[in-house]
Amino acid sequence: MADVNLNDENLSAAQLISIADGVYEETAARLGEIGTETVIDAVLKEIAWRAHDGVPPSRPVTAVFELTHEGKQLDYLVTFGAEDPAVAPGTLEDPWLVVRQDLVELLRAVYGPPDAEVGTRSIALKDEPGPGSFVPDDPWRMARDAAARAADGIVTACATHHYDLGALSLRFGSDKWGGHWYTEHYERHFAPLRNSRVRLLELGIGGYQAPNVGGASLRMWKQYFRRGMVYGLDYFDKSGIAEPRLQPLQGDQGDPALLAELGGSLGLFDIIIDDGSHISGDVIASFEALFAHVRPGGLYVVEDTQTSYWTGWGGSSTELDSPATTVGYLKTLVDALHHQEFEKDAGRQPRPHDEWIGAVHFYHNIVVIEKRRNSEQSAPSWVPRHTNPMEWMKPKE
Repeated sequence: MADVNLNDENLSAAQLISIADGVYEETAARLGEIGTETVIDAVLKEIAWRAHDGVPPSRPVTAVFELTHEGKQLDYLVTFGAEDPAVAPGTLEDPWLVVRQDLVELLRAVYGPPDAEVGTRSIALKDEPGPGSFVPDDPWRMARDAAARAADGIVTACATHHYDLGALSLRFGSDKWGGHWYTEHYERHFAPLRNSRVRLLELGIGGYQAPNVGGASLRMWKQYFRRGMVYGLDYFDKSGIAEPRLQPLQGDQGDPALLAELGGSLGLFDIIIDDGSHISGDVIASFEALFAHVRPGGLYVVEDTQTSYWTGWGGSSTELDSPATTVGYLKTLVDALHHQEFEKDAGRQPRPHDEWIGAVHFYHNIVVIEKRRNSEQSAPSWVPRHTNPMEWMKPKE
């Protein structure tokens, strides 16, 4: 069975995203559910991680965060521009960069709704006498430039920022742009959700047997959905890629019982993406087991549908309508979309997903299914189904 236990960092992240909703007073009242030190550590690590997406400082910069909460000042140090940004309590006598802000406000800026207020933040660079010379590598110029870039990274990390998915794909090494051309389709369907509390599951992490390799797409989704919890399922152990808001799980996507357990433990999901084995049997088994665990209004995506035409992957280039192939099965969802239009005597048996297929979008090698109530009425019952309409509309003699 799948290991669906979340590590402590992801339990805290999920709580933080939850309590950052609502108004300021509600967040302040619930902050104690996690603990002040845990909140600060998680929020500052998230800021440091997000800041890596911008123009990095030319050298490491240690910023002092002076955070206020319940009448106290809490000082923390964060190093930007390093491979592994450090977060620790403390201060510096003469820092290049100081950030002052109310802790609850900072929490809401990072994890809260897009309209969260920012009224207490102050960012200050050290006041120095100026460069010793006008050469580009003047030590003062280089130090100030690094501090300014770190400050910009902090502001961007705390803002509602619309990241370009193609650029994120290239940055994190995902093949969803370049190897394939999927991100423009993802942008079309995912953009309305990017500031929501998204729960996303992707089947397939990458890197094969290596436990510390893979997860490029998961990190892309983590950056794009700033308030999202991202889960990845892989056949191999991928525990080495775990980080805040990103949780790897191990299991076989072709195992219906395992998927049902996973969906029951972690769902409902807003988005599920199948980028797993691409074997038709696995793709179909995953959809049958997991679509029930997508919330109404959510999305289920199947990537790399070209394998549906390859016999080695359980597909066929001759039996194009076979429901045992990925595309043949997905074509049946178009019939499900129109389940109310079938003639009553056609003998079609209802299918489990008939009432929840809201739309099916076919693109080259990728399909997006929208889950929503599919209960639109058919044409009036008095409109004949078995008669040619031209015959039916002829004037009666």
